[in-house]
Amino acid sequence: MLDGMFSFVLLDTRDNSFIVARDAIGITSLYIGWGLDGSVWISSELKGLNDDCERFECFPPGHIYSSKSGGLRRWYNPLWFSEAIPSTPYDPLALRRAFEKAVIKRLMTDVPFGVLLSGGLDSSLVAAVTARHLAGTQAARQWGAHLHSFCVGLENSPDLKAAREVADYLGTIHHEFHFTVQDGIDAIEDVIYHVETYDVTTIRASTPMFLLARKIKALGVKMVISGEGSDEIFGGYLYFHKAPNKEELHGETCRKIKALHQYDCLRANKSTSAWGLEARVPFLDKDFINVAMAIDPEWKMIKPGRIEKWVLRKAFDDEEHPYLPKHILYRQKEQFSDGVGYSWIDGLKAHAELHVHDKMMQNAEHIFPHNTPTTKEAYYYRMIFERFFPQNSARLTVPGGASVACSTAKAVEWDASWSNNLDPSGRAALGVHLSAYEQQAALSSAGVVPPEMIDNLPLMMKVGAPGVAIQS
Repeated sequence: MLDGMFSFVLLDTRDNSFIVARDAIGITSLYIGWGLDGSVWISSELKGLNDDCERFECFPPGHIYSSKSGGLRRWYNPLWFSEAIPSTPYDPLALRRAFEKAVIKRLMTDVPFGVLLSGGLDSSLVAAVTARHLAGTQAARQWGAHLHSFCVGLENSPDLKAAREVADYLGTIHHEFHFTVQDGIDAIEDVIYHVETYDVTTIRASTPMFLLARKIKALGVKMVISGEGSDEIFGGYLYFHKAPNKEELHGETCRKIKALHQYDCLRANKSTSAWGLEARVPFLDKDFINVAMAIDPEWKMIKPGRIEKWVLRKAFDDEEHPYLPKHILYRQKEQFSDGVGYSWIDGLKAHAELHVHDKMMQNAEHIFPHNTPTTKEAYYYRMIFERFFPQNSARLTVPGGASVACSTAKAVEWDASWSNNLDPSGRAALGVHLSAYEQQAALSSAGVVPPEMIDNLPLMMKVGAPGVAIQS
């Protein structure tokens, strides 16, 4: 068992008492429910509770429940949890060694495996470190030393191009899968049923991952190593460009890590486990988080000449034995739902326009008083979710609040203009992202734009040298 990664239940048969412990960060999903007869239920899915429990809720990460005491207590108490500002000087070699150790730990496996490779920094580093240390492991002796990598995207998407280049550089056996906007739209109901959320950004990103997981499992692969968690730890989302000081940046990274079980971990776990595929996430190794979150956040601040996640990029910027090509190592952050192809999100918005009318939006606060959807896309997802999970307890498990480019509501305050552009896409970070979001957004919002028309919009993303992506 990997330290702190799994949840478990222990039963004492002498008195039928039990304890339940959830993993530290919430990598795997867990819920707790209470029946009318006073019984306590534990399930990794809402579906296991909604027919038998009077109420249920998310089992908080890093907590233990004891049937004897009848309450929850937190067992995971790292220094960063209090959000006190750390002061440890940045040591690139220490950070690199900690991450390599986290990856190597996840190579303990007796099943066929591979890596998810989007071509972005995080997945590319996971692939690079895995490829470098795979030889000589038990996994290599059992399954071969050639690493398999997997990527999904719309035709000609930014991720497909970058992933192909990284795979060629690392020498992986690369598997590239394409999907269309219509393929994704057709899968939305299945995605919401399995991922159990109505959060917009989670559904956007879960859908291509859900489609990819099906393809991977069909190949006989049973485990993949993925790059979730890096953006939360290092302030990698594009809105971090506007962090006013290191105190605000550090507080936001702490809030993001604490909420991972409701967003990226929920997506990675449920999108893959729906097909019986296990996802492992070395960035969320407890020891690695302790090292990364102890760094003085001044080093994580985005400044002229210092792109987002600079401390991580610099740690792997090895001139003698390079891990990655320079322009990949310094590629601008691309959220997964954007990187698979910008027309994916625009197509979703256009599809929602066809199913949610203006009158429905006018009555949204009466139909959905909790977490009232503010866009037609959010309303569309909410309708589907409520059909599968009509209980009030179910809707309360999904977080809400204002967000721009995946920020928390608190970070929206960093830029006054963001309150008029609340969209979880990275392209909503106006003045930061290099893609012409305004042009595409205007075309989508001006009327009902068919997905096939949006599919033909030009992709403006450019992969540049270090420093090119930084705009202040």
